[in-house]
Amino acid sequence: MTARGTLFRETMLGRIRLAGETADRPVRLDLLARADSLMLPHRTTRARLTGRVRIAGRADDPEAEGELEISPLARRRIRYRLRFSLGGRRLLLDGWKSVSYKRPLSSMTVLPYTICEDGERVGEGTLRFPLATGLLPFLAGFRFPRTPEPSAGRHLAPRWDGTPGRTEVWYTTLTDPATGTGLWLHHEVVAPRDGEPAYAHGWVAVFPADGPPEHARFGPAPWTGPAHGFSAGDTRVTSGRLTGAAGPFAWALTERFQSPPLHTFPRWSWRRPWLPASHMLPAARARYSGSVRHGGGELRITDAPGASARIYGHGNARRWAWLHADLGGGDVLEIVAAVSMRRGLDRLPPLVFLRLYRNGRVWPGRAERTAVGWAGFGRFRADIGLPTWRVRGRAGLRRIHVTVTQPPGATLALDYTDPDGSRAVCRNSERADAEVRLERWWGRWRPEATWRLSGTAHAEVGDR
Repeated sequence: MTARGTLFRETMLGRIRLAGETADRPVRLDLLARADSLMLPHRTTRARLTGRVRIAGRADDPEAEGELEISPLARRRIRYRLRFSLGGRRLLLDGWKSVSYKRPLSSMTVLPYTICEDGERVGEGTLRFPLATGLLPFLAGFRFPRTPEPSAGRHLAPRWDGTPGRTEVWYTTLTDPATGTGLWLHHEVVAPRDGEPAYAHGWVAVFPADGPPEHARFGPAPWTGPAHGFSAGDTRVTSGRLTGAAGPFAWALTERFQSPPLHTFPRWSWRRPWLPASHMLPAARARYSGSVRHGGGELRITDAPGASARIYGHGNARRWAWLHADLGGGDVLEIVAAVSMRRGLDRLPPLVFLRLYRNGRVWPGRAERTAVGWAGFGRFRADIGLPTWRVRGRAGLRRIHVTVTQPPGATLALDYTDPDGSRAVCRNSERADAEVRLERWWGRWRPEATWRLSGTAHAEVGDR
């Protein structure tokens, strides 16, 4: 499927007064805005900003990036948020044009703004769109390109239909190849069972290779139900883009899907929510680039391997384990093992959903196979514990053994609140170790492939 996007360039000129200085400096912004939808005046359009920021004598950053909110009628504003570098410092330009029906020309061309560093104001000024020299190039530069949406994009749309007692999650995990740092972004919507309004919240966590994990929460905020992705204050998940802020954290990442969707649970369970929960990856593999600022500094990420996933259901399991392992060469292993809260199912051993994406194919062929086997026989087994847990099983002519170790010093404990108000705790590590051994039957069991991951596996164990 294809849709029309919007692309345009804009130049603004003005002045700035930086903290500690007694005179203004000239400023020039040359920006490129890209939106995944048509820009229409009666609705709010969000676009990605890239471009160049020049402050005379102080800064010339050709890699500035940020977001643009275009809402001339709905919110009567056009807001710019642009991150750029000045002498090794990472600053945020934040300002908006306040649209006025009495002064349409000036209100649409004048941008008052502030410059902040870590939430503290360090400068302010005004930018103006040069009508005499810039209007014709601006209008002539508008483009409405077709934007082929990756097959993964449709899975970002919210599933919650207003029914009480539901929870919905968007999360992303990745490993920075340069530093070995792991990153976890968790975005969640909770619709309480008692009918109270749904709210959005989440957290960000960084797992450095040489120190303990750091994290911060955002929200709760009222859930507004965007048409695509997740939105809570300044934190958003959209197709190809993850941005947000929480405490000392601020992040802006691009996401490139590199493989088809992967359904960890049966595919029908995502379309028809009959099970207690369903889990899937919009793409089995993705690559991430951008920056993450945190209490310990700033992480610059380039082409980091990882993945985003989606959960929709009634809440957390009684006990669970999860693994996402990028095995290299395009191969990925995804595991969810859980004991349900539902009466009857809570007496069963952990049900294992294991999906190995290898050489462009998924094994086992059906997601139900690892959880139920044949009439209960041949189920995969999980031994859930910490710091080490294991999964093993056989399907067809192959069998697999998986051992996951979550180092205590690289494991972070966080609590969840379910729609019914009950509590659960997860213990997550984005720097886990994993050993995966795949064997095939040729008269006897023979090794087919072995993978060993040291500090690059993403794993979690949770309980109540």
